[in-house]
Amino acid sequence: MDDGASLFALMDSMLWTTALVAAPILLAALAVGLMVGVVQAATSVNEQTLTFVPKLAIVAVVLVVFGASMFGLVVDFALGIFEQIANISQQ
Repeated sequence: MDDGASLFALMDSMLWTTALVAAPILLAALAVGLMVGVVQAATSVNEQTLTFVPKLAIVAVVLVVFGASMFGLVVDFALGIFEQIANISQQ
């Protein structure tokens, strides 16, 4: 592969890895924020700090449940980068 194609492949891999690592946290926080917003709208309780604690709790739960697999994705990506660097230096 030429340098441009390998750079674009690397960027594509980086973006997919970032999306896969960030998606569980972002989607969980979005869902909790939406549910708390609906409850606040229904009860007319407009306290800004009320959304913080449930989001913090759900993000902690998501990190406990999915943290190992998210870390595994990042490690696999980093190892792939290091292998590519080693292949470049051998050429």
